[in-house]
Amino acid sequence: MIFGRAIVSELANAASAVFTVLFSIIFSVGLVRIIGQAAGGRVDNQAVFELVALTALTWLPIILTLTLFISVLMALTRAYRDSEMVVWFTSGRSLTAWIWPVLRFAWPIIVSIALLALFVTPWANAQIDESRDRFAKRDDVSRVAPGRFIESGGTDRVFFVESVDLKDGQVRNVFVSMRSQGREGLIVAAEGIIEVEQNGDRFLVLKRGRRYEGTPGKLEYRTMEFDRYAIRLETRADQPIGERRAKTLTLMQLMANPTQLNLGEIMWRSGLPVVALLVTLLAIPLAYVNPRVGRSFNLIAAVLLFALYLNVLNTVQAYVQQGRLAFGIGVWLVHAVVLLLVVVLFLRRVHMQRWVPRWLAPSFRLVNRHPADAA
Repeated sequence: MIFGRAIVSELANAASAVFTVLFSIIFSVGLVRIIGQAAGGRVDNQAVFELVALTALTWLPIILTLTLFISVLMALTRAYRDSEMVVWFTSGRSLTAWIWPVLRFAWPIIVSIALLALFVTPWANAQIDESRDRFAKRDDVSRVAPGRFIESGGTDRVFFVESVDLKDGQVRNVFVSMRSQGREGLIVAAEGIIEVEQNGDRFLVLKRGRRYEGTPGKLEYRTMEFDRYAIRLETRADQPIGERRAKTLTLMQLMANPTQLNLGEIMWRSGLPVVALLVTLLAIPLAYVNPRVGRSFNLIAAVLLFALYLNVLNTVQAYVQQGRLAFGIGVWLVHAVVLLLVVVLFLRRVHMQRWVPRWLAPSFRLVNRHPADAA
């Protein structure tokens, strides 16, 4: 009982430190990225900290999962390094006896990860999309504000309009100067309107105008009259609209409309708490410190293994969304492989059985006997 409380206390201290570092990194990176977007006119300056907080909220399931993994790994690594595990083994206790104290510490965090992944993250994604959409719609008219010359982001176009109807976004008496491949183009039109395509691309559609095109210093100019002419204002280079919507839907909405995109999203959300549980168990046999390879080797290898786990899970999610893999297989395939790895590692550490040929052991063995066993 005393030992279990001591382990939980040590894990809590390690988790607090790890979470603080990871969350600070994610928050700082998100802050820099969104400030850059605000400086480029892609998001509202007044909503920067709101967007940073919402973005950090969407990352919380991953941060908490990695926090669990690293904190368990650090606590058990220290126990090996300080020879506490030698005392543990010589007293007749097995490595599997660590499972219950570790799970006692981990289960509230795993439940929190499940709630965040299933309910909170979709809400945060919906709020982010709503904020961006509000700014994009408001910015459509301000981008071609009346009586102002407005230069495009690429500095290859200049817009000017005489008047704007704020109710329907209609613009009157439009002038556009463009440069492309050394040729100058001038466009004048009596009126225009801003349209947004389904994929998020925005166009300024001009009506009843003329276009003049030529090379400066030469007399060869071409004149063209048009009834309708569209100029792209901005390309939405983010995710496809269907995928954005899937990330903002609630769990009940996803289940009510089981398309391939929605099934892939269900697979990802439901898989995160399973990932947290499996990596927590995986950290127990991975924590062994081999003095011949240094103290930090197992930590680096474990983090790489965690990244591989998430990347493979993300790839399987993409296969499900593309229809290349059935949902019934993809939802358990990766987790089953990791569970098998957990079982094999526990068997390897508990029973000291070789699982590779003797001549390959020095190079490929993931864990080794501790000195007391070798003696």
